[in-house]
Amino acid sequence: MTERQARLVSIELDESAAVRRSAEIEHEWAVAVYDLLEENSFAPVDRRSKDRPGPFSLVLALEEARLVFYIGDENKQLITSLWLSLRPFRRLIKDYFQVCESYFEAIKTATAAKIEALDMGRRGLHNEGSELLRERLSGKVEMDKGTARRLFTLICVLHIKV
Repeated sequence: MTERQARLVSIELDESAAVRRSAEIEHEWAVAVYDLLEENSFAPVDRRSKDRPGPFSLVLALEEARLVFYIGDENKQLITSLWLSLRPFRRLIKDYFQVCESYFEAIKTATAAKIEALDMGRRGLHNEGSELLRERLSGKVEMDKGTARRLFTLICVLHIKV
C-alpha cells in the first residue's frame, strides 16, 4: 500500500445524537477535520482491508457505550468496523474538557502565563489521549501521531452532551 493510499479522504461524525455545540467546540471540530484530511496516515490492517488498499473514509460513532470506527473505501462503501470500549478514555476526556473550558475562559481575561500553562496542560492530555487511541487500535489500524491526535479531538467532540 502506498503512502497516498494509506490515508483518509473523508471523515464524518455520526450525528444521530447530535447536540448543539459551542462556537469554540465547533471550531475545534472543523480544524481537526480539515487538518486530518490535509495530512494523515491511516490504514486498517485486517484481512478484508488488505484487498482494498485505500484511500479510506471514516465515520466515528458512539453506540452501546462504545466508540465505533466505520471504515469504508473512498466511495464510503463499508469495509470493516471496529468497536472500542470507552472506559479507558473516560477520565482523559473528562479532564480534557475541564482544561479546555478553563482555557477558553482564560483567553478572555487571564494573563499570558496562565493561558500558556492551561494550553500546556491541554496539549499534555491531548497527547495522552492520542497515545491511548494508538495503543487501543494497535494491530487493527496503523496511524501516525498526528492522525491519532486529531482523531482524539473528534472523539471528544462526540462526547459533548450539552
